[in-house]
Amino acid sequence: MASLMRSIPWLGLCFVLLLGAFSGAAVAQVSTVEGVVKGEDGQPLKDAKVVFERKDIKGKYEVKTKKKGDYLHAGLPLGTYRVLLFVNDRQRDMVDNVRTRLGEPVTINFDLHQQVAKQKAMQQAMQTGTLTEEQKREMSPEQRKAMEEQVRKNAESMKKNKALNDAFNAAMEAMKAKQYETAIQAFNQAAEIDPKQHVVWGNLAEAYAGLALSKTGADRDAAFAKAAESYQKTLELMPNDAAYYKNYAILLGRAKKLDEMEAMFTKAVQLNPAGAADYYFNMGASFVNAGNNDKACEAFKKAMEAQPAPGDVNYAEAHYQYGMACLVGKATLKPDGSMLFPEGTREVLEKYMQLRPDGANAQSAKAILDSMGGKLETQYTAPGAKKPKPAKKR
Repeated sequence: MASLMRSIPWLGLCFVLLLGAFSGAAVAQVSTVEGVVKGEDGQPLKDAKVVFERKDIKGKYEVKTKKKGDYLHAGLPLGTYRVLLFVNDRQRDMVDNVRTRLGEPVTINFDLHQQVAKQKAMQQAMQTGTLTEEQKREMSPEQRKAMEEQVRKNAESMKKNKALNDAFNAAMEAMKAKQYETAIQAFNQAAEIDPKQHVVWGNLAEAYAGLALSKTGADRDAAFAKAAESYQKTLELMPNDAAYYKNYAILLGRAKKLDEMEAMFTKAVQLNPAGAADYYFNMGASFVNAGNNDKACEAFKKAMEAQPAPGDVNYAEAHYQYGMACLVGKATLKPDGSMLFPEGTREVLEKYMQLRPDGANAQSAKAILDSMGGKLETQYTAPGAKKPKPAKKR
């Protein structure tokens, strides 16, 4: 064996060389990326997360910034990366196509303060349509073309909004002055500019309703029809707005379309149960105006039974109207010349006085109660409140 080894001395050398070749291939080729992150206030940002997403093959690495906002990742495999900055788990910035290298680190800094300033400058450029030389250098031809198109659209939108606001404001001023025909013309102009504005259609309906009340006969009917048409368009845009259903119902009551009116008030109650007392009161008032006292009494009773919304004066007014239209109106004359009031009259009017002792109808309610005799209690006690203990006799 010894003689054989001596006859081929190159074998041992070759083995050593091969070992050297294999050991060299096992050394990983890694790179380093470092940088500093500054927050929107311009100060170093601690605990921001820098994520490296490899683009040439699958791979993802991350590191957090230290107290001075600095970070360092010294074990990145050589490759091409997308480097992302996350603050509070929200992506705030990104640098794409970063190629790492052996030896000298690659530096990637993030400055959110500078980024915000650039965004504001770009927003200003979008409004004015004027780019600075620096902005032009930073944008590709495609980006500049897209921006020019956006600037054109913004200019058109601003022009449209100004025309819309001018027409709407002119219409509202005419409405205040009860110049309904002028208001209708301006509202129609606003609707042509932007037919998706429900507030335009809602006010147009009110303008037609105001015009209808100043007309008679066929002209009145035509104006009411236009008002109804405008409310229908309003409800197409706002199908769940109880206030619009209430206003439409009041309009239908004025037009003597009582079945449709009742349906609209009922829809308002379904959409907003908290406003039931107000809706039922207005339903009752509309029936009174239409001469249908039986339906009015039903509505006023529902208003009294509903839970009132805070500050809803119509809850109290429902008691007065129910008392007057449904009870006092049915009083009879006794043989001795005094009035015999239906059962419950005193209670409902006293309730009104408790709720609104200084209300618009307080004097009328008090006069009827005085004619009925007995002591009138006007101090309001909240439902469920404890009754005061009687004073001890001495």
